[in-house]
Amino acid sequence: MTICLALLLLLAPPQEQPDAIERGFDHFYNLEFEEALQVFTNLAQSQPDRADLRNHLAQAFLFREMLKAGALESEMVTGGNSFLRRPKMNPSALDQQHFDQAIAAAMRLSQKRLDGNPDDPQGLYNLGVAHGLRANYNYLVRKAWVDSLRDATAGRKLHNRLTALEPSLIDAKLMQGMHDYVIGSLPWYYKALGFLAGFRGDREQGIRTLQEVAAKGDKNRADAAILLAAIYRRERRPADAVPLLNGLTGKFPRNYLLHLELAQMYSDLGDRPKALEALVKVERMKHEGLPGFRNMPIEKVYYFRGNLQFWFDEWESAVTNLSKATAKAEDLDPNTGVMAWMRLGQSLDLLGRRQQAMEAYRQASKYASGSAVARESEGYLRSPYRRVRKP
Repeated sequence: MTICLALLLLLAPPQEQPDAIERGFDHFYNLEFEEALQVFTNLAQSQPDRADLRNHLAQAFLFREMLKAGALESEMVTGGNSFLRRPKMNPSALDQQHFDQAIAAAMRLSQKRLDGNPDDPQGLYNLGVAHGLRANYNYLVRKAWVDSLRDATAGRKLHNRLTALEPSLIDAKLMQGMHDYVIGSLPWYYKALGFLAGFRGDREQGIRTLQEVAAKGDKNRADAAILLAAIYRRERRPADAVPLLNGLTGKFPRNYLLHLELAQMYSDLGDRPKALEALVKVERMKHEGLPGFRNMPIEKVYYFRGNLQFWFDEWESAVTNLSKATAKAEDLDPNTGVMAWMRLGQSLDLLGRRQQAMEAYRQASKYASGSAVARESEGYLRSPYRRVRKP
């Protein structure tokens, strides 16, 4: 989850508004996007001149679609995955219209303030956030990578101006940190784009900046912590991700993805008991029907458990759980569903059950045709999967 408004204290809203915004973001960070949309829609309608509320609304539309597509999970940004290769999301035409309208309103209202005062903090911040959200949308939905990078850079420049004027606004450094990390991770030919002049990117500096926001920020601490957890996984630093995720699960207990991510980080550390303990906890909360877990398909837990067993060489158990996950693959998001089919095929290959493995790979190819995982699965149709041991 990327950008959250930081200047609430500067907005001087009526007394009840911070509570309403806080309630909206409580829903947001607990993956209850329909409820968050309702809160932010009501706020935007009651205060049509506030750009920040339009940004909140656009953010909720975007992240609802990201959850549906499985794009909120850090497996999407692990080391082997290029920033330039992502599954395209397919929101409805009406949802795209709602997002575009909210961003256009946020930009118009922000620019109106800047026309009156080019150094207006609210205008600079809100316009930068709008550019950042549109960058995410261009990247994930429209697959317009250069447009996305251009928007992200425009937002970075606006927030650079803001922090130059107000150095104490640590929250405004969130976009700077993420921009440095992303630019620092790109191939050289993207760094040569004209509008990136002056921005070379620095992955380590980006991480340090996000660490500062996570430690000292106000409204953007959670955003920075979530971004850092995903980056630490990409950088193969699970030991750094675990304390962040433990803190986040305490703050947002209804967010099942954080619990699942914690299980994955323990797995990456080789701590099988703690990884399984985290999954047992998620499964228990699902069966108890606790808020936030009711709508999570139980097949999600089966996939994570099977994936864990796959990496710990428990292939028979992995097949059992991955078979449960794929039995209702239509209930899973596209990212998890295609991974479940491929992992099933790989586990079967490792057990020497080649014909069954090939059928699983065919299902992966059909389930998410054209995706990177589907293409990898098609490769295993030609040559069986083999576990490569590191020396």
